[in-house]
Amino acid sequence: MALNDATEFRLSVLNPGGRDLEQYFDQPSRPDAQTHPPINFHGFAACTRGSVHRAAKNAIDEKRSILLLLRGNFRATERALTECREAKRPVAIALKETGLHQIAEQLRDPGRLARFIRIVAAADGCIATTPEGAEIFRRVRFKHNPETVAFLPTPYPLEEKPWDFAVPPNQQSGIFVGTREWNVPSRNHFAALLLAREICIASDEPVTVFNLDGRKGAKLLEELKFPPGKLRVHDKREPYPDYVREVAKHKIVLQLDRSRVPGQVAGDALLARTICVGGDGAIERIAFANFCGEGRTTPQLKTIALDLLKNTAGRATAIVESQWRAAERVSFQAVRKQLAIFFSRIADHS
Repeated sequence: MALNDATEFRLSVLNPGGRDLEQYFDQPSRPDAQTHPPINFHGFAACTRGSVHRAAKNAIDEKRSILLLLRGNFRATERALTECREAKRPVAIALKETGLHQIAEQLRDPGRLARFIRIVAAADGCIATTPEGAEIFRRVRFKHNPETVAFLPTPYPLEEKPWDFAVPPNQQSGIFVGTREWNVPSRNHFAALLLAREICIASDEPVTVFNLDGRKGAKLLEELKFPPGKLRVHDKREPYPDYVREVAKHKIVLQLDRSRVPGQVAGDALLARTICVGGDGAIERIAFANFCGEGRTTPQLKTIALDLLKNTAGRATAIVESQWRAAERVSFQAVRKQLAIFFSRIADHS
């Protein structure tokens, strides 16, 4: 596909019955805008200067390719797919919640599973934001051409200057714990905090964590008995740009997530221009391959983290290399091109 074809490609993301308001990305989104940031599935619309809808009619009226999200009990998605196909719009479907634990939770109900199989078989194609999700789609669509399923990482506006939250490496301090869900076993939040405490003691670097669980979360953190003055706790949810600015103040982001998620913790680290250590999300494996949890033990991750914390020059080099990897696979330009190619392909097969 010619470069100008990809440049002209526009995508409508349809989240039928979802809570997010309609949003148009005709102009680049700015961090101070009072709208949804251009991340996750909004990123697919934003990277193509497209739009996000919750009503099928509005998405169809734009006469563009449609990325239809599977959410809830899938009934609204199935109805929306029927409308899109009757309007002869090219439509690919994607799971809105894509961690392995989330997919298992969604598909354990027989009725929802039946709808899932019907929808996946009837769509023109499927986009997964993790390699594991793509494998599930391929197995359901075993009678279809495998090229109608694609793994595309969620895009981040790495090339757009307003979304560069860089802090000079010599002005960064401490460890930011990237997870905060105590109740999801595969997130390994407790284990990440234990590791952060161990690294804190060995390096004398402070640790920052977000606690959104109120008094219960505060008591859990208190039981971990971090060294005095070394644990910084934020107990209020912040607007996304302010959250990333906080992440950017730290030398590393640390996690032990084993959920096979798309990788927002790593995406946040990319915008913050810092390094994500641990985790096995899709973006972790792409951009932070030398530091992620794939194939590494916790002691190995501790050694990596300690080296990054004490070696400013090495950390600066690692940041440059991770940004280079992300530019090739995760940037708006890279994902826009892959979207254009994919929708051209499924239109031909359709």
